[in-house]
Amino acid sequence: MGRYIVKRLLAMIPLLVVISFLTFVFINLSPLDPAETVLKAQGVPSITDELLAQTKEELGLNKPFILQYADWLGSSMRFDFGQSYVTGQPVSELIGPAFVNTFKLTVISSIVIVALSIFLGVVCALNEGKVLDKATRSFSFLLIGMPSYWLAALMIWYFSVKLDLVPTSGMDSFKSYILPVAAITVGYTGIYFRTVRSSMLSNLNEGYVLYGRASGLPEKKITLHILRNSMQVAISIFCMGIPTILGGAVVIENVFAWPGLGSLSVKSILNRDFPVIQAYVLILAVAFVLFNTLSDVLNMVLNPKLRKGM
Repeated sequence: MGRYIVKRLLAMIPLLVVISFLTFVFINLSPLDPAETVLKAQGVPSITDELLAQTKEELGLNKPFILQYADWLGSSMRFDFGQSYVTGQPVSELIGPAFVNTFKLTVISSIVIVALSIFLGVVCALNEGKVLDKATRSFSFLLIGMPSYWLAALMIWYFSVKLDLVPTSGMDSFKSYILPVAAITVGYTGIYFRTVRSSMLSNLNEGYVLYGRASGLPEKKITLHILRNSMQVAISIFCMGIPTILGGAVVIENVFAWPGLGSLSVKSILNRDFPVIQAYVLILAVAFVLFNTLSDVLNMVLNPKLRKGM
């Protein structure tokens, strides 16, 4: 088991290098001159060729492309993503607090999504074809079809403006989490609980279920065994769902004025703040790779058959 984990961690290294290179390449494909962007952000009235050349030298933009990438990669490994072209602050000082805020929102939303998905998936599977199952799935289709920004705006109007129960924006208190978490949870739960339900139904038809019932095992014990086997499929989806939520919270964060990565990335894109954009894309890519590895390891722990070939 330990050898498998080491292999998976080592396999991440070349993948992360490729991802970092592609991130650096795509950001630098922009036709805009980074040096000119910096000078405009500083409010320089007249940009001359000499000033552009001096700025490029200060930022290391006059080096060969591969050396620029090597410098950026080496710095990024030390969590030094350079300085913002707009504010002049270290990117890590901008990304750090924003990442923490988005991570809090993502963790809380993920916990709620997993709990609801497992609960609804199990209940619907055990009541297959009944009114409860049909009603739950129909309602989930309705919620999934709603655009997240429209649903978020509707929640703000009703719960914040009309009922005055929760804040409309910001993150001043625990109440500030309620609407953003609800807006994120609605869409993802509607998708994930059907995965749990489908996996539960496929396991209900397995021979071990019939054998367990014939042997007189308690129904709760059989259900828990079915749920454990069903989780092998769901775990991969849940693990990949966390970085998806992390990256997909852009719309929700902007609607609720949440000071996270989503809001920061939109501002950076509008301001052509390349170092911040590079750091944002790299963080999301690393998150996807890490959680993909985590899902493989968890499936290995849950399924002894996967360990036979180790």
